[in-house]
Order: sequence, then C-alpha cells, then structure tokens
Amino acid sequence: MQTKIQKEELVKTLAQKIKDSKTVVFSDFKGLSVKDMTSLRRELRTKGIDFQVLKKTLLSIALKDAGIEMDARKMEGQIAVAVSAGDEVEASKIIAKMAKANENLKIAGGILGKKILSKEEVVALSKLPGKDELLAKLVGTLNAPVSGFVNVLAGNMRGLVQVLKAISEAKN
Repeated sequence: MQTKIQKEELVKTLAQKIKDSKTVVFSDFKGLSVKDMTSLRRELRTKGIDFQVLKKTLLSIALKDAGIEMDARKMEGQIAVAVSAGDEVEASKIIAKMAKANENLKIAGGILGKKILSKEEVVALSKLPGKDELLAKLVGTLNAPVSGFVNVLAGNMRGLVQVLKAISEAKN
C-alpha cells in the first residue's frame, strides 16, 4: 500500500509527464494476462513510451494538475496510461495492434496535445503513418523531380550515342 506522500509524488510525476507529452493513450486491460501485459510494456518501452497502471482517482488528479479537464473515473474497466513524448501515433499504433491480437485489451480514449480523444479517434490515429514513414515519403517526393530530370538528361545522351553509333555503322 502506498503512503499519501508516495501517491502525491506519483501524481506530480505523472502530471509533468502528461504536460510534456504529445499523446496519451488510455487502455482498459481488465482480463489481460501478466505475460501479455509484460509484452505490451516491453514493446512500449523500446519506443520510449511510459506505461503506467494506477487508480482512476489518482489519474484524474494528475490530469487536472496537467491542465486537462477529464474525469478518468468515468472510464470503464481497469485503466492503464501510455504517455508518449516522441512520435504522436506510436503509442496508439502499438496498443491498437495488441488490442487486435487480444480481446481483453481495449482502447478507452486518449489525449493529443490538449485535445481529448474518443476511442474511435485514437483508433483512427493508430492508422496514420508514423513520423519516420512520413519523412521517408517526403524525401521521396522531393527526390522524384531530381530523379526524373536525371533520367531525361540520360535519355538525351542515350539518344545521341545511338545516333552517333548508327552514323558510324552507316559509314562502314
């Protein structure tokens, strides 16, 4: 059992993490096995996402301290919080993938910046491409005109070489 001081420190730390985060995903883990929970924690940790299980009352206080007007006590089930200060979609992607594989894990909602998200909005967020994928697409898009220009120039050179070769063959 935690003391009042430990609970206050936990709330203070979580409130600061929520303030510093880009996204927060709430999930109901009721009925999830210890093995699956450990696997989820490990996968989130590799991406730098903090995953915590705590009482809804403490979560509500932490949200209020972080400036989010949301009552966690109204959420159904046992709630866990995934706080991501990095990529906006990574936490929702991992939890949605795990929820698809295990019916005991359910997305309960989330926060993007200061906006409160419904379950459906978090699922939609999980379907978006990640930051790295978007950057790769941007680089490919920026590189396409340059590649096309090089191919056009190479085509002209190939045409010139073929004409010169045909002329040399005609003279022989």
